[in-house]
Amino acid sequence: MTRTFPPGPRDWTLGFRLAHKIKYDLFATYESLHRDYGDQVYSQIGPFHFYFFLHPEDVHEVLVTHSTTIIRDPRPMRVFAQWNGSSLLIVEGERWKRQRRLVQPAFQSRRFTAYSEKMAVGIDALTETLSRQINEQGHADIDIDKTMVALTLDIICQTMFSTDLKSQISEISRAVATLSEIAFFEMQALFIWPRWLPTAWNRRKDEAIRVLDETVWSLVRQRRRENVDKGDLLSMLLAAVDDVGDGGSLTDEQVRNEVMTLMLAGHDTSAAALDWIWILLAKHPEVSEKCRAELAAVCGDQPLTFSHLPELVYLNAVIRESLRMYPPAIGVFLRMATQDVKIGKYEVPKGSLISLSSLITQRDARWFPEPDKFEPERFLPPLVEKIPHYAWFPFGAGPRVCIGQNFAMTELMLIVGRLLQHFRVSYAPGQTDPVPVVTAAMRPRDPLILRFEKL
Repeated sequence: MTRTFPPGPRDWTLGFRLAHKIKYDLFATYESLHRDYGDQVYSQIGPFHFYFFLHPEDVHEVLVTHSTTIIRDPRPMRVFAQWNGSSLLIVEGERWKRQRRLVQPAFQSRRFTAYSEKMAVGIDALTETLSRQINEQGHADIDIDKTMVALTLDIICQTMFSTDLKSQISEISRAVATLSEIAFFEMQALFIWPRWLPTAWNRRKDEAIRVLDETVWSLVRQRRRENVDKGDLLSMLLAAVDDVGDGGSLTDEQVRNEVMTLMLAGHDTSAAALDWIWILLAKHPEVSEKCRAELAAVCGDQPLTFSHLPELVYLNAVIRESLRMYPPAIGVFLRMATQDVKIGKYEVPKGSLISLSSLITQRDARWFPEPDKFEPERFLPPLVEKIPHYAWFPFGAGPRVCIGQNFAMTELMLIVGRLLQHFRVSYAPGQTDPVPVVTAAMRPRDPLILRFEKL
């Protein structure tokens, strides 16, 4: 039987020219593929059938309907496994189900009041730092990415370890940035040098892993010795028991792997998301004022707390709209079909690679009119009811939706809300609009300076 493929670019290089474009200008390449060929696009890249599915219904098919037979491509997973081990991010099948059951209790809603109190410690420390600078200079001009990275790393250390690691923040941040750069490069590389070769690249990688390993292992072993439940993520993981399955718990090695994954993913993507939220608020002061009016109506003159969050519908819409325009993870991990499947009207053969892009789907004018316009009202009734399911998926979807989604939304709302209670934000003089660049997360290409002023 003759197989029918979606439309797409054909070239004599067997798709390597397309792969090169994706590597060096991903956003523009995906945009042009969508514009020129539609919601379903096909290309041969090397020995692989490569499919792009960009319609919300196809997103549902890939991530939900066929979630057990369309798995994450093992090649990029091997890159992350170098430092994450066999964590929840990496494993598949029954191993994944067991680890998900063991990790899930750490993200139950009843834990979030305690987590939010730990988040507030880091936010208040930043508030004091900014206030001190403003008192001295009249304003605080800050590199927003460096500031948000430091804040979210401090928060993940507080919520995960109940520990202040400020003295190690710079070293940890550099290690995380190194691994983010390495991950982005190695996921797209045709060949990766073996770890045992003493290349400069491998030495950088090993040093970054060593820094993070020493931090994580010392905290895991210390907590195991103390045997004290501090109500943080680490305590939850150490106490987790698989009541539904084999009744077992996580080994120290498994705890280390989950902690490493949560520490890396739990602050880097949040920091990138905050970069874009603050950039958009700086460009749209009228939106900031609406947020402040809502905060005043809900919180009065009290600091924002976790209990207030359900009432802050406009602030929630602001964050969702920013995640629509600038999702830190510009798509889900590349998928691979483990058997023949049908997506839409196309038969996708076993072994095919499948790409989904929240960055493209979430900027489709059919689902989001005037998609380049920052319009939080999209996520308020009645407009929000018009958004198709799976047209917005910055955290993924289906069984493998990001386990930290609610944690991240809580963190983003608390950071933005509490800082807006104290400061106005704008571009610093001479600052131009940022250029997005994609590595492990999408963030501004160049240092971006925002000005914070007291209300």
